[in-house]
Amino acid sequence: MVRFDKVSKRYGPLTVLDSLELDIARNEKVAIIGPSGSGKTTVLRMLMTLEAIDDGVIWVEGEPLTHMERNGKLIPADRAHIRKIRAKIGMVFQSFNLFPHMTAMANCIEAPITVLGMNRKEAEERAAGLLEMVGLSQKKEHYPAQLSGGQQQRVAIARALAMRPKIMLFDEVTSALDPELVGEVLQVIRRLGSEHDLTMLMVTHQMGFAKEFADRVCFFYQGKICEQGPPKAFFGNPQNERTKQFLHAVLEAG
Repeated sequence: MVRFDKVSKRYGPLTVLDSLELDIARNEKVAIIGPSGSGKTTVLRMLMTLEAIDDGVIWVEGEPLTHMERNGKLIPADRAHIRKIRAKIGMVFQSFNLFPHMTAMANCIEAPITVLGMNRKEAEERAAGLLEMVGLSQKKEHYPAQLSGGQQQRVAIARALAMRPKIMLFDEVTSALDPELVGEVLQVIRRLGSEHDLTMLMVTHQMGFAKEFADRVCFFYQGKICEQGPPKAFFGNPQNERTKQFLHAVLEAG
């Protein structure tokens, strides 16, 4: 579903991602963990084309994301091509990024109407179903300031799903929340994973959730995947010394 083919990202002399090779299967749920500055969030931001790549190619469903094929060669993609591929991808950010002047319902219908050209009635029906799915059908006329952090994050998830993506990206979606609100957001993501055909990539520091939810865990360190594998093996018997150090530190802290 997604393939990073020797993808690199640099900021001046700093290499954030170093020839990344990563294949993600359709409907696979991948947890990305690692220390700060290891390139985790950059992976998601490049998939959303919020960050340009310096080398390599990202493929989505067999098509290049920021390139397009011309006469058997890959050239930089035009805006129309990027928009077409990016429409398959939804992202939920650490800071909810809701429009503060719009209700929960309005936040969820804005993009389907303006980007997909959906009529308002259909957009509202879709949004109402999604807000019900995330447990917020009673809050659809509330503004973000009237909602808790956990409720705002659930609206953000509903808003991303309103675009009917095939791939969902979650960037530390619980790190800005009070501890008692974390569970309600993770419960929604759990439900998404079990009830919807979605490929999911999640950058997280919630090790317990990664262990329970993911099909595969990838540990990033210094711009590379240092170790990866099924959660049971990854957490139960890590092979790499740096992985062991990281897990020891975060599990001790937890």
